Amino acid sequence: MAPIAKKSAKGKSPKITKKFTINASQPASDKIFDVSAFEKFLNEKIKVEGRVGNLGETIKISQSGDGKIEIVAHNELSGRYLKYLTKKFLKKMQLRDWLRVVSTSRGVYELKFFNVVNDEAEEDDE
Repeated sequence: MAPIAKKSAKGKSPKITKKFTINASQPASDKIFDVSAFEKFLNEKIKVEGRVGNLGETIKISQSGDGKIEIVAHNELSGRYLKYLTKKFLKKMQLRDWLRVVSTSRGVYELKFFNVVNDEAEEDDE
């Protein structure tokens, strides 16, 4: 029989603080992406303990600089979940065909334009 791991007597886990940044400065400067609407969308859609709109003091969402949103979470929040919500917002605003979400470093996501290659130039060479 495998040994049973006992939980700590206190029952408290250490405070976890994660900081995420979503950089949408490139599409925001082109007036395609509305950063304040995206911030509102995140406030409405992020789930805490299985409930939407339950942010409270555990998650802070703030707009910093031109086109940047910072999320500070004092609980378990994955970056993949933020990427999923960002893609969901892009689909809702019908921007998914032009923008993509790329992780540039740990905890930093950036919205970039797809690289569009001119097919007409390639056809002229043939």
